[in-house]
Amino acid sequence: MSLKELDLENVTYFDLNNQVNIPKNNEIQLDKDQEALNAFLDENVLPNVKHFDSMQERLNWMFDHRFLEREFIQKYNLAFIEKLYAYLAGEHFKFKSFMAAFKFYNQYALKTNDGAYYIETYEDRVAMNALYYADGNEDLALRLADEMIHQRYQPATPSFLNAGRARRGELVSCFIIQTSDDMNSIGRTINSALQLSKMGGGVGINLSNVREAGAPVMGIDNAAGGVVPIMKLLEDSFTFSSQVGARQGAGVVYLSVFHPDILSFLSTKKENADEKIRVKTLSLGLTVPDKFYELVKQNEVMYLFSPDDVEKVYQQPFNYVDITAEYDNMVANDKIRKQRIDARSLEEEISKLQQESGYPYIINIDTANRTNPVPGKIVSSNLCSEILQVQTPSEIDNEQHYTKLGSDISCNLGSINIVNMMNTNDFGESVDTMVRALTFVSDSSNLDVVPSIDLGNKEKHAIGLGAMGLAAYFAQNKMYYGDEEALDFTSTFFMMLNYYSIKSSMNIAKERHETFYQFDQSGYADGTYFEKYVQKNWTPKTDKVVKAFADFDVPTEQDWAQLKEDVAKYGMYNAYRHAIAPTGSISYVNDATASLLPIVNKIEERQEGMIGKVYYPAPGLSNETMPYYVSAYDTDMRKVIDVYAAAQEHIDQGMALTLFMRSTLPEHLYEWKNNRTNKMTTRDLTILRNYAFNKGIKSLYYVRTFTDDNQESGVNECESCSI
Repeated sequence: MSLKELDLENVTYFDLNNQVNIPKNNEIQLDKDQEALNAFLDENVLPNVKHFDSMQERLNWMFDHRFLEREFIQKYNLAFIEKLYAYLAGEHFKFKSFMAAFKFYNQYALKTNDGAYYIETYEDRVAMNALYYADGNEDLALRLADEMIHQRYQPATPSFLNAGRARRGELVSCFIIQTSDDMNSIGRTINSALQLSKMGGGVGINLSNVREAGAPVMGIDNAAGGVVPIMKLLEDSFTFSSQVGARQGAGVVYLSVFHPDILSFLSTKKENADEKIRVKTLSLGLTVPDKFYELVKQNEVMYLFSPDDVEKVYQQPFNYVDITAEYDNMVANDKIRKQRIDARSLEEEISKLQQESGYPYIINIDTANRTNPVPGKIVSSNLCSEILQVQTPSEIDNEQHYTKLGSDISCNLGSINIVNMMNTNDFGESVDTMVRALTFVSDSSNLDVVPSIDLGNKEKHAIGLGAMGLAAYFAQNKMYYGDEEALDFTSTFFMMLNYYSIKSSMNIAKERHETFYQFDQSGYADGTYFEKYVQKNWTPKTDKVVKAFADFDVPTEQDWAQLKEDVAKYGMYNAYRHAIAPTGSISYVNDATASLLPIVNKIEERQEGMIGKVYYPAPGLSNETMPYYVSAYDTDMRKVIDVYAAAQEHIDQGMALTLFMRSTLPEHLYEWKNNRTNKMTTRDLTILRNYAFNKGIKSLYYVRTFTDDNQESGVNECESCSI
């Protein structure tokens, strides 16, 4: 019986899985999930996997039917490929949950053209990823296979899904571009959005340089249309560019909080917005300098500045002017048109919109730049708010040619499964293997369809190695999310990840005799980046965390001092190395909790298309771990911010930090609610945003609200960029 003939009415695995949600003797029937997993493999997978008599026959069939590329396979001899497969088979991989197997075979495994048979198992997909990223290096291929079959490393969805396939999209996860204040640049931006969305990941676009609505153009007053019409054009572009029907394109537009169009920008996401201005699928983000927080704190008026005038006065685009440093001068300068608004009123508008829609994302742009060791300025972010890299502007002539080619951003993502990583035999070698896999994606990406993206990729070799499963590690090791031990573990883990990734990037530079562009002007080259590590002991402090890392080489101040010398001598290949992206379906395949966030439910209920509801127990859920699994909606968001801040200390880019709120907040969760209404208010979101700012958080992603009628608002998962 083929998959097309499979009678879903007679399979047992859905019924078994649904019993997980039905308590028996007041206990969750966790054993039913394992029964559902076994039934799914026996009834759905094993009878429908296409078999071949030999590896050569399988490869020839895959080539002939255009399922696999020949070129990367031909970099290895058949004996080695058989050796790799024998190793994978010998590891006896097993999915840990029904959802893990279900997600993999429904979303990732190759099927015949008619959808009747699976032509890939999990081991097959791991093998293709390992062979593809290793680029003919047999040792690296075996190392990659080892990391992936033990689920310590997970490439991002576009990479894991497409690696080695003959008919595929690109492996890159996301892009960031910006536009200048002229029609040529705006036209080029729309074209770039179309091209990048067609290729793969989500696209972030900064419109802060565009003059405001009503500004003069060539001496004609009230001629400029402002940012909103451009947003509408971009939304239509992403809707049109649907990646050959695989999924709709997706984008986010960022605007400075000091841009005169800020209120109309926010209004585009209001539920009652006029259809002429409303954007339904486009995401919104704000770049917020320190000065805004200062003005809000002091309850002062704030001025919004015309980008066109600012550019004329400062001889550089609005994005590149340090508003915090220049604010008073800009206010006093009569050559710069400006508008007055109340800072706290704008703050309240931001909170209102977050409460209503989950938007806008917040990029604390000065915080991001203060800790950025790479020369240049960060001006924007991506669709999931975790990519923060320097950009330089481009200039376009009337024929749409670049008269000055700037550099924009692409990023290649992957994620460490923290629970499994803590079982590795060699932390440093595992990290090195992952860095090399991601670096190959950067090196092999063909991005010349947007020259500024291509230049940025070639200059920076940027990657984004992140992590998932942190909440699962806490629970399985009996740590409460956000407590002293949890923060100690988070700091130690990401400090080690930082150290070993720098060491790997240094070794790649040493091997290739090549560094990232302007390395010699960076904080890595002059050693300032390493000062906090050389001057302070970052090893674990609590007994439980000391024990957890006892088998690893935890870097000391002396180790950091040596690394500082090595980097000064040999350089680094990757300008950026880390970013915590949101984790979507692939976290289920890995049986991991999402990124660094707490769980939402001990038993998660998901609606899977036409199939109906599928239930997923939290990883490692048991009577012993249950008390340590607390819903994000019942967790003080300051604990989440504290955990992310502990990681952010060691992460060179940003993190997709989601805030989880209830419409009716649990009693005594936030002390400022005592003797006040228990309903969530804009004040609550304002306090939490300011808390995050003061803790050094670079970016805030969605605000998700669980309403009183048991619905979630502000949920719009970023499938384009998610791991």
